[in-house]
Amino acid sequence: MMSLGLKKILLLLSPFILIVFSLQLGNTGFLNFTEFWQHLSHVITGNNLPQNSMQTILWQVRLPRLLLTFMVGASLAVSGGVLQAIFRNPIVDPFSLGISSGAAFGAALSMILGLFSVNFFAFIFGVIAVAITYAVSAFGAKTSVVTIVLTGMIISGVFSAMLTLLQYISDPYKLQAIIQWTMGNLHTASWEKVQTSITPILAGLLGIYIFRWKMNLLALGDEEALAVGVKPNNTKIILIGLSTLITAASVAAVGMISLFGLIVPHITRMIFGPNNTIGVFANISLGGSLLLMIDNFSRIVMPFEIPIGVFTMILGAPLFIYLMRKNAINWN
Repeated sequence: MMSLGLKKILLLLSPFILIVFSLQLGNTGFLNFTEFWQHLSHVITGNNLPQNSMQTILWQVRLPRLLLTFMVGASLAVSGGVLQAIFRNPIVDPFSLGISSGAAFGAALSMILGLFSVNFFAFIFGVIAVAITYAVSAFGAKTSVVTIVLTGMIISGVFSAMLTLLQYISDPYKLQAIIQWTMGNLHTASWEKVQTSITPILAGLLGIYIFRWKMNLLALGDEEALAVGVKPNNTKIILIGLSTLITAASVAAVGMISLFGLIVPHITRMIFGPNNTIGVFANISLGGSLLLMIDNFSRIVMPFEIPIGVFTMILGAPLFIYLMRKNAINWN
């Protein structure tokens, strides 16, 4: 049985190892380690090699894509883990509360109207979707987990329908961009997108990491959390807001990636248990690393690139069915 300390070391090292390997991998060519180290050492020392296509591919195409992929994977996994913990429900994810659908609608609306930034609109409508979900589920009755999840599914469906309406009325050029974006695409990754996304994602992840111990109390129930001095409603609002922030930033950057935020937290709990003090960091590492591996597969399996959202759905559905059959998602 692997010790917890060794698991933590692997969590820390595996993303770096995987990023280095992924930099060498691609349908435009594979670098052996000697060639890669030659390019890397010249960049570190500042003695750049004569400009060539491989250098451009490595540092201007592959590296920003890998960094953005890791950030998005980490964000979706952490967001799903947070929502499952505070609502004490193993089938909750960013889609359940309408965050992803609301953010997707806002981003598409920004693309069509050309108003403000895609990230800004994605965040605003992600917040609106969550606010509507919570307001409707709490109206006239005591809020329950089942009511919130069902309401979130309805609100998510409404925003998905409005997104479809935007696609219907948009011109062919914008329609193509929106459709590609809603399938989850990383081929448009750039340093500009990394710079735009890194601040809200890092801020949100840092905030969630600070609140990680309170998530353990919320997972026990509101009365238990209140008994030790934690205000459950205020803490839930903060954590939902932070989850909305990182989810909206991810959706705005790469589009909608289905099932990922639902499945990765279950894998994390299978390996590390339900303790959120280690679970948040584990979701960052495993979520980012797993999405990197899926992206590597999507880049090399075909001569043309398949949207990563398609792969997460195809690979994620059988995995979730397996976990369900093995009773691995039952945490009662």
